[in-house]
Amino acid sequence: MPRHHSTGGKIRLLGISKRGNKQLRMLFIHGARAALSSMSKGETPIGAWLRGLLGRAHRNVAVVALANKLARIAWAMLRGAAPFDAGHAA
Repeated sequence: MPRHHSTGGKIRLLGISKRGNKQLRMLFIHGARAALSSMSKGETPIGAWLRGLLGRAHRNVAVVALANKLARIAWAMLRGAAPFDAGHAA
């Protein structure tokens, strides 16, 4: 997911790192790209978060951020922490 470098109070985003499984990273990005339009129209906390993000960032940045969020949700569910709760996700 995106890396950043900060100096002097300025944060510079660097892009997606090449660490991890290349196939899995690609699938999360493709899934996020496919789900972005429908999820941003929804009246859920994730939909509100996406609308705000799309208002201030480029669409591709929003796709990567959504892929990151979906990966973290999937990991939390696989870890067995708790079932998915849309109100808690955003």
